[in-house]
Amino acid sequence: MGLSEDLLTPDNKALIVQECCEMIDAQLASKTGMSGIALKTAFAALKGLKPNYIYSVVDSLSQPCFTEIDPIWAEGLQQGEPVEYLKANKSRTADALLAVTDTKAKNTKIQLVRGVYEKFRDSAKKHVEDAVPDLAEIIGKYAK
Repeated sequence: MGLSEDLLTPDNKALIVQECCEMIDAQLASKTGMSGIALKTAFAALKGLKPNYIYSVVDSLSQPCFTEIDPIWAEGLQQGEPVEYLKANKSRTADALLAVTDTKAKNTKIQLVRGVYEKFRDSAKKHVEDAVPDLAEIIGKYAK
């Protein structure tokens, strides 16, 4: 059974998506300076598209993201510490996650979303790497 099937059970999916949204909010809150202000402004614009927009995006990306990082998680399982393995391989994990969001952004019909993504894509890897430890903990909490 793959990571997405293991995690995204009817009992867990809404909880995981909600925790990921809370993680995103916490990550945004920790950003400072001009780049932090720009990120917060961009997310505010995205949240303004419709109620629960970020939740719906996280929900739609959860399965492909977990599928994409499943090989990394599996390597961690073989070593006995999958959460720590994801953390130790945060660059690789970030690349896997960004491959999913790159595809999603490229295919979106919402110009605001595409524009915001393209504007921040160059700096995205660092932000995703910063979030990998928290994501790994969420996954570890729900993985069987």
